[in-house]
Amino acid sequence: GTVKESGEKHKGSVEIPNLSEENEVDDTEINVSKKKGEGDVLKDLMRTEGTTKVREALRDYLKALKTEFTLGMILPTKATVGQELAAEQKLSGNTTQDSVSPQPLETVGVRIPTVKILMREVFSSPADELYSIFTTKELVQKFSKCPAVIEAEKGGKLQMFDGCVSGEYAELVPSQRIVLKWRCRNWPDEHYATVALAFKDVAAQTELQLECKGVPAPHEDSTRQCWKQQYFEGIRVLLQQSKDSTE
Repeated sequence: GTVKESGEKHKGSVEIPNLSEENEVDDTEINVSKKKGEGDVLKDLMRTEGTTKVREALRDYLKALKTEFTLGMILPTKATVGQELAAEQKLSGNTTQDSVSPQPLETVGVRIPTVKILMREVFSSPADELYSIFTTKELVQKFSKCPAVIEAEKGGKLQMFDGCVSGEYAELVPSQRIVLKWRCRNWPDEHYATVALAFKDVAAQTELQLECKGVPAPHEDSTRQCWKQQYFEGIRVLLQQSKDSTE
């Protein structure tokens, strides 16, 4: 915002850590901060009149979530999100404008905010061998180092990593493509993502393209790490062991 007398511009932020349908808007915490040595008059204004303006904007925001977005997402709650919601505010004179706007989120299955993950990995293995690692129980158990349920046929069940991952096979094209109905145990009940694995021969290697649609937004990072560390790194170790034993 700008101090009218001096014309100097100052920057700060407004943070709302407990916005939830479980709290009344008047009970929401509104923390105001500013850069060191700048605009105390604006900070004081934001803590008084600005706080009132912010709460008015939050009422409109929650109302919009309960009406326009009911079919596409759920409201943030302590139980389902538990994350802070931060909003930058712009102050001009005595007018505060809320700069927060809800972002469109893709939804699949259970109506919650979801994201899509895209990953690409290259393995030193022909496509048919890599395909087998995803569809053969003994090989899955070797790279995952856990008992597994692998029914590699359409509608067949899938369970890995001591039940941390489960689902079923939706489509199988040998050496080319696998589509899974897939979920992690700590996701909301009955919510599944759609995982598509595409195998492409590149010289003596295979490029694996992964598309995972419908991942609950709060679980994006953990899902990405699951595929990278538990799947891909485990498969690389298995391939190296196989190569070493052959040599």
